[in-house]
Amino acid sequence: MRVIGLMSGTSHDAVDAAAADLALDGDTLVLRPLGQFAVPYPEPLRDLIAATLPPATTTTRAVCALDTGIGQAFAGAAVRALRELCDGRADLVVSHGQTLHHWVEGGTVRGTLQLGEAAWIAEASGLPVVSGLRSRDVAAGGQGAPLVGLTDTLLLRALPGTPAALNLGGIANITVVAPGAAPLAFDTGPANALLDAAVRHFTGGAAAYDEDGRRAAAGRTSAGLLRVLLDDPYYRRPAPKSTGKEHFHLPYLRRALAAAPTPRADDVLATLARLTAVTVADACRAHGVTSLHVSGGGTRNPVLLRLIAEELPGVPLRPSDALGLPFAAKEALAFAVLGYLTVNGLPGTLPSATGARRATLLGSITPGRLPLRLPEPAARAPRLLRIEHPAP
Repeated sequence: MRVIGLMSGTSHDAVDAAAADLALDGDTLVLRPLGQFAVPYPEPLRDLIAATLPPATTTTRAVCALDTGIGQAFAGAAVRALRELCDGRADLVVSHGQTLHHWVEGGTVRGTLQLGEAAWIAEASGLPVVSGLRSRDVAAGGQGAPLVGLTDTLLLRALPGTPAALNLGGIANITVVAPGAAPLAFDTGPANALLDAAVRHFTGGAAAYDEDGRRAAAGRTSAGLLRVLLDDPYYRRPAPKSTGKEHFHLPYLRRALAAAPTPRADDVLATLARLTAVTVADACRAHGVTSLHVSGGGTRNPVLLRLIAEELPGVPLRPSDALGLPFAAKEALAFAVLGYLTVNGLPGTLPSATGARRATLLGSITPGRLPLRLPEPAARAPRLLRIEHPAP
């Protein structure tokens, strides 16, 4: 089955599109990547997303405009992926949409909201669309995040020791597969969320992120500010757990700066980068991680990777490309896997990772132009993921 995966993470800057041929071979899911690209959001849409994210207030009109605008942006990416990555032939589109709110109270997820109406994607591409993948896990008592945990687990199971997969988006999440233990997956805390918010604040919106970590590299960690930031109870909460920009945003950073004034902007950025490194390393040490495989936009930040390596001496850091999954496409491909499992009648969650009462089928299916015909349910769920790159 040829599947297009679409993803936009907590950095809300672009739609990541990836395509793959997927097939079950006994207890192994075989994935053949077909390529990937990113389509930046139009600036007005990106500005509207930024203006609507918590802790901002909004209107139903703005939510409707976002649902339509994001759906149309995803539809455009799907059509382009169908043409450029799939030679005009695909069976399914899987859309994560754009998370606008992840509602957490006292460690319990009450609801989660991803916008980007799937009808726009189905109408433009003519293909059936699986969307709304997080809500079913939440309804089953889970965190609804990180859903990449299942794909990570299938990929890491064949590795020695206690391997882990780390994704550095707006929020950092980790999947740990220890021998003889149930897999774990959880959000460790902010990755780019506070860094990007700080850059926009200090530059008056002239810059959206710290390119190559240059400003963080020019600064020095403020011990006082780092201590205040690390005092957040989130870090002491046991997994499963999840978080988002509802918690880690500019007012949050301003409150920390009020408690620990740090005059130089570069020192603030250096401290925020160190915060990510420390919280990732703490999570890895707590679970005995022996190797770390990194993906997401933060992989492009050499300073962030260097700080994580400093905090984890003896633990090799490798891009997910070393396992066959391009670091910039891993999440889009992971959602392609989840949609494939859904249409084949297989659950897409690990209760040990999300905290749900049971593993569930994920998402809703929007038919394409043709009548919806699903495959016969698969006989058994895969245990491993094998990546096979097409011959050049």
